[in-house]
Amino acid sequence: MGEDAAMSSDAEGRARPDLEPLWTRSRRRLLTFFGGIRLRMVWWFIVVLAIATLVSVLIVRQVLVQRLDARIEAELVQEVDEIRRLASGNDPETGEPFGDRVDRIFDVFLARNIPARHEMFLTFVAGELHGFSPETEPAPLDEVQAPYPLQSETALTQRWAAIERPTRGWADTPAGVVEYLGVPLTVGGEVAGTFVVASFREPQEADTEAASLAAAIVGLAMLIIGSLLAMRLAERILAPVRLVTRTARSISDTDLSQRIPVSGYDEIAELSGTFNEMLARLERAFATQRRFIDDAGHELRTPITIIRGHLDVMGDDADDRRRTLELVSDELERMRRMVDDLLILARAEQPDFVRWREVDVDELTTRIFETGRAMAPREWRLDAVAVGRVRLDDQRIVQAVLQLVANAVRHTAEGEVVAIGSAIRGSEVEFWVRDTGPGVPPSERERIFERFYRGPAEPRRSEGAGLGLSIVRAIAQGHGGRVELESAPGEGATFRIVIPVAVPPVHSETGP
Repeated sequence: MGEDAAMSSDAEGRARPDLEPLWTRSRRRLLTFFGGIRLRMVWWFIVVLAIATLVSVLIVRQVLVQRLDARIEAELVQEVDEIRRLASGNDPETGEPFGDRVDRIFDVFLARNIPARHEMFLTFVAGELHGFSPETEPAPLDEVQAPYPLQSETALTQRWAAIERPTRGWADTPAGVVEYLGVPLTVGGEVAGTFVVASFREPQEADTEAASLAAAIVGLAMLIIGSLLAMRLAERILAPVRLVTRTARSISDTDLSQRIPVSGYDEIAELSGTFNEMLARLERAFATQRRFIDDAGHELRTPITIIRGHLDVMGDDADDRRRTLELVSDELERMRRMVDDLLILARAEQPDFVRWREVDVDELTTRIFETGRAMAPREWRLDAVAVGRVRLDDQRIVQAVLQLVANAVRHTAEGEVVAIGSAIRGSEVEFWVRDTGPGVPPSERERIFERFYRGPAEPRRSEGAGLGLSIVRAIAQGHGGRVELESAPGEGATFRIVIPVAVPPVHSETGP
C-alpha cells in the first residue's frame, strides 16, 4: 500500500492513519533531492561541460596567440625585405642607384610605405635618428598615428642606432611590449644606417582577448543552457523510475494488479517491462499460493474431520474399535501421502530438485516397466525402448512415469491395456504411458494438471489427493521439458513426458 494509506490501530482498536512525521518526511525528500541520481547526473554533466568549456577557451586563446606571433613575425620580415629591395634598386627621382646615400633610401621608403596602426618605422644614419613613421603628433582621422612615440625613448633609440647585424627582440614601453626587427644598411662594408620596424603587441592582443572573452561568454551560455536541459532530461529519464517506486510502494500482498505504463524501446522501457513481468509472476505466485493453501487446508481438513468424528463415536465394542482404528490408519496414511506430495511440489521450486547424471534410457525404461506391471493385473505392454545415454535425474523420471502408471491403473479395469515406452527423437527423449481407459474430455485436459484437481467422475474421497499429475508436470519442467496428453473420450489416453537432451543417442526405436 502507499505510504500515505498505511493504517494502524489505537488502544481501542480503532483504525487511524499512521502518518510519517513531517520532519522525517522532509529530511528524506531533502536527502533524496541532494543525494539522488538526478542531481548526481546533473552535477556530473555540469562538471564535464565546464571543463570542456574551459579547455575550449584556453585552446582558442592559445591558437589566437600563436597566430598573432606568426603574423607579427611575418609583418616584420616583410618590411625588412621591402627596404632591402628598395636599397638594391634605383632612386625614383634620378633613375640611378642610390649608392652611398642611405638617407635617401630611408626618405623614399618612409614616403612610400605607410605602417599599420600597430607598427612604427625608425631609421638611423651615422648613429643618429634620421626619420620615423608615422608621426606621433595629432593627425587627421584618415592618417595613421603610432600608439606611442618610440623616438622619445633615448636608451632604446641608442641601442637601435648601434645595431651592426640583423637583430630580433622586444622591449618594454609605456605602451606595452614592442617587438622589433632591426637591420643595418652597409656601404663599402661599413654600417651606414639602420632600419628598425617595431610592432606594438597590446593593440593586437586586444583582438585576441576579445575573441577569447567571446568564446568564454558563449561557453558559459552553453553551460547554463546545457545544465537546464540536463535537469530536464534527467527529470524525463527518471520519471519512469519514480513511477516504479510509487507503484512498488502501492503494492500489497492482496493487490498485485497494478502495472507501469510502458512506452518506447529504451532501457527505461525495458526496466518497466521487466518490473511488470515480475509483478505478473508475483501475482501468479500469490494466487497459486492462496489457492494451494485453500485446497491443502480443505483436503487436510476432511481426513481430520473423519478421524475426529469416528473417534468421538467409537464405542467399547472390540469390532467397532478395530474398524475405527483401521479407518483412522487409512486416513492418516492418506494424509502422509498428501504431505509427501506437497513436499515434492515445494522442492520442485528449489535449484537442486533435479540431480543430473548420464543414464541408459533402455535400462531405465525396462526398470520402470518391471516396477509398474506389479501394481495391478492389467494387460501390460512395452511399446518401444530407446537405446542411448542421456543426462537426466533417473529417480525423478521413475517417480513421474510411475505416477502416470498409477493414474492409468486407477482409470482402467482388469484386463485392459496399460503400455509403457520410450523414444529419442532428435534432441528430445520421451517417456509415455498409454491406457485404454475412458480417456480425458477436452475440457479437462488442462485442469487435470492443477493441484488437488479431480475429474467430475472421480469420488472426492479417493486414494489420490489430486497431486499426482501436478508432480509429473513439476518433474518435467524441472528437466526443462513438458507433459503432453493425447486422448479422446472412450479411446484411452497417452501421457508423454518430453525432455530435451544434450547427449546424442546411439539408437532409437520409435513408439506409436
